[in-house]
Amino acid sequence: MPASHARNVALTPQLARFVDDLVSAGTYNNASEVVRDALRELQRRQHADQLTEIRARIGAGLDQLDRGEGRAGQPAAVLGEIVRQAKRQHPGQ
Repeated sequence: MPASHARNVALTPQLARFVDDLVSAGTYNNASEVVRDALRELQRRQHADQLTEIRARIGAGLDQLDRGEGRAGQPAAVLGEIVRQAKRQHPGQ
């Protein structure tokens, strides 16, 4: 696969040896494959962490509803306000 966005990356000696060992063992064809795989794994972990947070928030919301602490109003309007608040708290996401 030709590189469309080449980057130079500085690695610690330990990480450089780890990459070299993976390539030497035939696990990967080159260092770029190692880095791409590592970045995909990091991306997967971030998505999993986000999903865990979303599930926790939903659980907390359901607990609030069970205690009678829900918000009154039309569902679309209430949800819209919740989304607007979330965007203000986490811009760019």
